[in-house]
Amino acid sequence: MGATDGRGKALAYSGGHMKVVLAYSGGLDTSVILAWLREEHGAEVVAYTCDIGQGAEVAEAEAKAMTTGALAAVVDDRRESFVRDAVFPAVRAAAVYEGEYLLGTSLARPIITQGLVETARAHDADAVAHGATGKGNDQVRFELSVAALAPDLRVIAPWREWKLGGRSDLIAYAEARGIPVPVTREAPYSMDANMFHISYEGGVLEDPWVAPAADMFRMTVDPTQAPDRPEEVVITLDAGTPVAVNGEHLGPVELLTSLNTVAGAHGVGRVDIVENRFVGIKSRGVYETPGGTLLHKARRAVESIVLDREVLHLRDSLSARYATMVYNGFWFSPERVALQGLMDAIQAPVTGEARLLLYKGSVTTLGRRSPNSGYDPEVATFEAEEVYRQADATGFINLNALRIRGFGSDR
Repeated sequence: MGATDGRGKALAYSGGHMKVVLAYSGGLDTSVILAWLREEHGAEVVAYTCDIGQGAEVAEAEAKAMTTGALAAVVDDRRESFVRDAVFPAVRAAAVYEGEYLLGTSLARPIITQGLVETARAHDADAVAHGATGKGNDQVRFELSVAALAPDLRVIAPWREWKLGGRSDLIAYAEARGIPVPVTREAPYSMDANMFHISYEGGVLEDPWVAPAADMFRMTVDPTQAPDRPEEVVITLDAGTPVAVNGEHLGPVELLTSLNTVAGAHGVGRVDIVENRFVGIKSRGVYETPGGTLLHKARRAVESIVLDREVLHLRDSLSARYATMVYNGFWFSPERVALQGLMDAIQAPVTGEARLLLYKGSVTTLGRRSPNSGYDPEVATFEAEEVYRQADATGFINLNALRIRGFGSDR
């Protein structure tokens, strides 16, 4: 399957006058795609690079795209939007996929697609293209987002169309045309980076028994080599949104950068999982999410003294649904938007501070406080008090035991 419009209908190429905006990273896949679109279809290609904090490759992308034959190269700084409009809402929703994955790549794709669509409009393009494979989740995330934002735009997915069979074929294609790529035959794992995380998959990581190389990680030090002295960090939340670190109020980008630095220095935030992709494949992913790990820990700590029990349990029951929506690419769906409204309403009283201890890959809550706290030490105490009549618990237990007596394990 090749190009489609936003409604999934297949479209034929119109010849040598097509203009395509390509989501371009400068990596192996998109470098080859840029050349392939020009070579195979005579398309004019605008390379769109969305800066969401992936680092040095952003500065290199513009020149590399032009060298590879792009009509134009657009570099778009969306770091603020990424953190404010994607990362923080997901943190407020306690969104963790399958208990461990903090959704760094999943959250980035809707933000990238917004910029991709805006660039396509600005350049009067016929289509947009992406480098996601036909076996992965990103193809779904990109194309569902395009369907929501610009259903009239064509979508080109070369991995579902060309005859190149895998990364080895792409490396050979690039070498034959003198296209520089950062992937070698000796280290062929794939990496995706942004300010929230780095993901690693494929190649040498495809054997789920083999440990990742120690020198692979970029955001976190080896926990065994982390400092021998622990470090305390205080994170301030306002209605569930992080606003300050150690009493210093920071903007979204500066705050996440600060937490990445301190957590990474202590080896916090590594995850190695085998996850269930939306397309039905199990895939091994290794992730570094240092600052994000602290944000989720801090939010939970403040929630524990602020939120009503049933509200907290309701939220937790819905967080997995929310995370699955985001993971599967339904960021712009009506159900995710509606659920976000509920999550944000629940977070309204979650204002306060969490005191965390970082040490050799672990993060521990030391304390939490909030002006909205529902924690009452006079009720919680094990000392003598007059607020709670312990004798009342007898009737409470007897009432709850009624159905257990009637439908116990002996029946």
